[in-house]
Amino acid sequence: MIDKEKFKAEFKETIDTIIFVVVAVIIIRFFIAELRWIPSGSMKPTLIEGDRIVVEKLTKFPNIIKNQNFENEPKRGDIMIFYPPFVELKYSPLAVFSRLTGFFCKDVAYIKRVIGLPGEKFEIKADEKGAHHVYINDKRLSEEYIMSEYDYHKCYDNMYCGPFIIPEGEYFMMGDNRGNSQDSRFWGTLSKDRFIGRAVFTFWPLNRLGKLN
Repeated sequence: MIDKEKFKAEFKETIDTIIFVVVAVIIIRFFIAELRWIPSGSMKPTLIEGDRIVVEKLTKFPNIIKNQNFENEPKRGDIMIFYPPFVELKYSPLAVFSRLTGFFCKDVAYIKRVIGLPGEKFEIKADEKGAHHVYINDKRLSEEYIMSEYDYHKCYDNMYCGPFIIPEGEYFMMGDNRGNSQDSRFWGTLSKDRFIGRAVFTFWPLNRLGKLN
């Protein structure tokens, strides 16, 4: 014979545990960190297909230890996870829950490197040998992390290759594999409110374990 009181107590304990786990997942994913995997080669050689990475979220929030100002904004060279501007985010209860927990989330996110900052003059130029270089405020940017300065998408009139001034609150994002990356050259600058977090560490596979630069 089933003990109803015992059953109710166990059922309540199970529900409480599920709620606690869901809330903990939301807090960790939203405020601290989450895990992601790399589906494409747009960030080669820094990241390759199948890499598992840690994405920290503290970049998005104020430095509470010092003050309430948003000091931790993305810097040039940071590898960021974000929702590209052409992705329309839904805000139904189910969509928000999926985004907060990661359960059944279908929102498309990209991973690229911050290249241009708000207020800077941005331009891509090709030299006589066919190598492409990024210029920030008319000075050539040193980029040791890219796949190749020769393997590059050719700039056309409908692309964002500059010269132009990056608007305030916007960033220019590019993949390290410049010949195989759909980035700001194709869809323009990125608003800072589209950032999800900063990629900081590769934890799998073990032979690629290490901090991201």
